[in-house]
Amino acid sequence: MLSSPNSVNSVLAPGNLRKVHHIALNVKDMQASRYFYGTILGLNELTGDQIPATLLELVAAGKVANFVTPDGTILDLFGTPDLTPPDPNPQRSFTRAYHLAFDIDPQLFEQAVVVIRENKIAIAHGPVTRPTGRGVYFYDPDGFMIEIRCDPEAS
Repeated sequence: MLSSPNSVNSVLAPGNLRKVHHIALNVKDMQASRYFYGTILGLNELTGDQIPATLLELVAAGKVANFVTPDGTILDLFGTPDLTPPDPNPQRSFTRAYHLAFDIDPQLFEQAVVVIRENKIAIAHGPVTRPTGRGVYFYDPDGFMIEIRCDPEAS
């Protein structure tokens, strides 16, 4: 358990952390995951000179794929063919990470739901409408929950 710091120097000041640098996910089937994130969700896959030099060999070997979200956050997929979740039922949480949420313009929310359904991706929950906006939850090819959400529409 973390204890309270004894001095101001033992903590990071607000603003020291600037942004999320990247999110890394282990994936069982790289081809299925690349299709899911790149084609279905429309994230831009990094290629050529866009690939970080430290990952060039792994990308060339097909062990890593890198995508960039619209806000510039990098999503790294690490191929782990022997990956098996502790519970094969994705409705039972098997990790401390709960879900990865992508924001979408409220005018495009329904279109996103149609895309999910047309690709025969099972919806885990929703679409839901809350005071904080609308959301739909579904699973990636490895059973990790993804959310597409939008803020409430301005009246």
